[in-house]
Amino acid sequence: MLDILQYEFIQNAILAGILVSIAAGIIGSLIVVNRMVFLAGGMAHTAYGGIGLAVFFGFPIFLGASLFTIAAALIISAITLKQKNNIDTIIGLIWAVGMAIGIILIDLTPGYNVDLMSYLFGSILAVSSNDILYISILLTIIIATVTLFYREILAVSYDSEYAALSGVNVKLFYTLILVLSALTVVIAIKVVGLILVIALLTIPIYIGQKISNSLAQMMILSGILSSIFTLIGLYISYSYDITSGASIILTSAVALLLYLVIEKSIKKLNEK
Repeated sequence: MLDILQYEFIQNAILAGILVSIAAGIIGSLIVVNRMVFLAGGMAHTAYGGIGLAVFFGFPIFLGASLFTIAAALIISAITLKQKNNIDTIIGLIWAVGMAIGIILIDLTPGYNVDLMSYLFGSILAVSSNDILYISILLTIIIATVTLFYREILAVSYDSEYAALSGVNVKLFYTLILVLSALTVVIAIKVVGLILVIALLTIPIYIGQKISNSLAQMMILSGILSSIFTLIGLYISYSYDITSGASIILTSAVALLLYLVIEKSIKKLNEK
């Protein structure tokens, strides 16, 4: 088992997996408590528009996807801040438009055959040093932002009306949550792909939410669980030569199933 650690691409994959898992634990918790789970899938598919832009104009994929999803997050924020009930509709619209733009731009790129599988299901084993640098910078920004503005983010997430009455700039922090969510989705695509990104941002968080007593504790536990699932999934992927993203998500799903079985068993014992 330890033999595989001698390969640089495995070292990069492990480091990237842990960094993305920590980011997913933090931002996934915010997505769940803000009841914006659909946002993760919407942003992931919207990011395909940015991938198309990057391919068409010849600049880095991460940069194109990040800029595109940030723009989408700002649009979603502007439209839904006053009418959160319509957020699913807006996300669905931007999801479709983003995918369409990406597909058309890739079709128009002469001589380019994009590997759709790497974006649909992740390519963590192909993570480069530059990717790790980008992910590290983003994670640092996420941790610093959440640490500095934890009370404001907490207030906006659980009761935006009370937060506004308390003097919190709800518009600013709501937009900030959306932007950070969008960027986290972009880096998560590298690990599990745009189709499976919702699972990465919700399964570990569900378990973390059940066994935590605060948002901060939920973020920490979710990050730890996500890291564990990612590492196990990565090892299974390498050992059996299967897609890493699918392997990571199935590992998470099995862990969730085990948790639910154990939780139900404990409840039955307590009832006796």
